[in-house]
Parts: sequence; structure tokens; C-alpha cells
Amino acid sequence: MPPEIASETDEAALPEGQSRAVADAVREALARRRMSRLALADAARISISTLEKALSGRRPFTLATTIRLEEALGLSLRQAAPRREAQPREAPEAFGSYTRAAVAFLEGRYLTLRPSFGQAGAIFAYVTEIAWDAGSARLVFREAERLDAPFAQSGTVAVPNQSGHIYLVTEFQGQYRLAVLGRPTIRGELFGILTTLVSGRGAQLTPAAAPIALVPERSAPVPERSAPVPERSAPVPERSAPEAVQYGRIAPGMACEPAYRAILDQVRADGFAVFPGRDPE
Repeated sequence: MPPEIASETDEAALPEGQSRAVADAVREALARRRMSRLALADAARISISTLEKALSGRRPFTLATTIRLEEALGLSLRQAAPRREAQPREAPEAFGSYTRAAVAFLEGRYLTLRPSFGQAGAIFAYVTEIAWDAGSARLVFREAERLDAPFAQSGTVAVPNQSGHIYLVTEFQGQYRLAVLGRPTIRGELFGILTTLVSGRGAQLTPAAAPIALVPERSAPVPERSAPVPERSAPVPERSAPEAVQYGRIAPGMACEPAYRAILDQVRADGFAVFPGRDPE
């Protein structure tokens, strides 16, 4: 009895791209095995006409034909479409497993204040930007407007549920710098403690800890400037926070120093961080 020949009249065709890929795989298999198309058609129980038309692109392969060819050749001709990796929706467990919706209130630009390590009595002011990084599904931060720009930091924001604190973590070749901040106040301010390394003598680095405060840039204090009072009919121009807020080394006597000092003093006064030996019992 002659072998049954499969009919493709009513079968659904493979998508064009997949059909071309099957044709390429069949031609490669025939070349490697030095096998004729007629021999393959006989082994797969399909007509030589069907095979020729599919290989030439005049007719697409069907799933049934492809399966018969796979059985005859002993290999898979259908390559699974590359799976698109779904982007993670929450931060890694090491940083708190938070979602963007849960930490969106932290995103923005902050005036950042800490004592100056280079000038006694001065305050060091710069920008900290916190934003969501979709690729790694976590909050990240970077510093800007620093006098010592080469030492500007960047890293990851950890927001674990258990401690109720926010951590700005920088890791570079095994070196760590960490800011531990309390939850935002009603005005969105963040207060805490910074642990870092400061330049000592020569190339020496010295561990240091200091109070730190982050104030949303939109509500940061701005030095008062003497200016003519505008007429009532004239609109009062809104200040541009990046231009109006003062950054750099803020020394005593500068217009913004009292306001900056009052903000930074809240770290100790309101108990956001403790410095044993320096804080009153």
C-alpha cells in the first residue's frame, strides 16, 4: 500500500516570518545530510510539489507539514519567538521591594545641607535629585551643584519597611557612603545623618559623620532681595528655584546662612539623629 500523502488544502499557514525560518532550516538540514528534496518528501509523507513550493516561498509551510518534516529530520524546525523580558515592577529585596507608586512622594530635587568639612562653621549646600529608574525598578539619586563636582555622589535609594527610614546608598569598588534619613515631614523635608570619607592629609581618607537635611527645592528658603514693589496690575514673577536657591559653601554672614543653619539644626533639636557626647542628655 502506498504511503499516505498529507493534504494541506484546508490547513492554516504559519506566519510569513516563521515560514521563511522553517524553509531556511530545512535547506540547511538537507545540505548537511546531503539529502535530496524527494527523499525528504517521501520520509515526511508529503508531496514533492508541496515541499518545493514551500521552500521557494510560493506557499507558506503549515503546522502539520512542519511537524512531519521535524519527525523525518529528527530536529526542531520551529524556533520559539524571542521572549521579551518583562521589566521588574518592584525594587530588589536588598533595597526594600518597593513599587514606584509606594515611593513616588520621594521623587524630586532637594536642597541638601550638611556642615562643611573644609571650613569650620560653614554649611555645604548642593542638590540631590531622586528619580525612578525604570530599567532597574528602583529609586536612584545623584548630586549636582557641588563646588567639588568630581566628588558628587550617585547611587540607589533603599526604603525598607521595617526600619521606617530612607537610605541613600553609594557603592564604588567596595567603598560605601551612606545617608540615613527619617521619613519626610509634613513639608517633605528629610533629616538624618551622613557617613562618608573626607580627604585628610595627602591621599589619606578619614571616616566622618555629620547631620544632613534635604529640603524640597520648591520650598527652600531664598535670601530676601531689596527690589521695587511691583504695581498691583503687574503680575508678580515666580522665582525659579534652581536660580534663586543658593548653593556652595555658605559662610556665616551670608544672607541665606541663618535660614540654612536653622534647618540643619533641626537634625539634633528634633531628634532625627543622635550624636553621643555632643547632644545634651
